[in-house]
Amino acid sequence: MSKIPILILAAGASSRMRGADKLMQTIDGEALIHRTARIARDTGQPVLVALPPAPHPRHEAIADLDIRRIDVPNAAEGMNASLRAGLARLPEDAEAVMILLADLPEITTADLRKVADAFRPDSDTLIWRGATDNGKPGHPVLFSRSLFGDIARLTGDSGAQSVVSAHKDRVALIPLPGLHALRDLDTPEDWAAWRAGNSPES
Repeated sequence: MSKIPILILAAGASSRMRGADKLMQTIDGEALIHRTARIARDTGQPVLVALPPAPHPRHEAIADLDIRRIDVPNAAEGMNASLRAGLARLPEDAEAVMILLADLPEITTADLRKVADAFRPDSDTLIWRGATDNGKPGHPVLFSRSLFGDIARLTGDSGAQSVVSAHKDRVALIPLPGLHALRDLDTPEDWAAWRAGNSPES
């Protein structure tokens, strides 16, 4: 497998949780941020986690894992502050980077490996993206090294969507099971519905 570090974006404020931290919500007794970091680590790839500045409970929640924690002092700017901070700390020999949101409760190590295994450094494709079986794009999103500069110039809270849009004809969708690529839990209602076995809107 090519060397593809996984950058987990976990510096957001959980503003829609009305005072709770969605990444500290538990699944089978495990904090969501720990679950996300653990399944990323289990791919065997380097893992970097963009976090609010320490001290913060999210740091403590993943302290037992052999991963790199990155403080994002300007996290309030939005997601792109985390992207820039993470890219600046990638291993020099990284051929690509996998961007993984921290709030995907159904994503698995096998899913991450499937997206990573689709990467071909000599391909015309520049972006590989997890998707549903019917082709709805989601996460994670893997970017070829040739796009690192474009991502590093992003500002605000748009994520790398503008980079994806600029290269939409060079994106490969990788189908993942069920709603693994889409399911996120942003509100207390989402969490309650998901735990009850329902399907919150994503």
